[in-house]
Amino acid sequence: MDEREFFDERTEKKPASLSCPSCHQSAEYEIQWLVRTKKKNLPPRADDRDRAKFAKAQSYMLRRDDMLVCMRCRKRFEITGVQSVAFLQ
Repeated sequence: MDEREFFDERTEKKPASLSCPSCHQSAEYEIQWLVRTKKKNLPPRADDRDRAKFAKAQSYMLRRDDMLVCMRCRKRFEITGVQSVAFLQ
């Protein structure tokens, strides 16, 4: 069974305050995230290994954007100050 069958997926945009490394201008940027929330119940065709994986699984967010464009100088820069995976409680 594939791990994606344990989660419901949706995309979400969250604001982050970042500064451009070229012009040092700080601004609010919308960063896209893929949010995977754990399903309430395990699919019926699961075996013992799948049940063990499902018990350990937890909801998390995965950052989709790696590069942004500065609003002032229009140069692309890499997002380094924001983590790429965040677990949800």
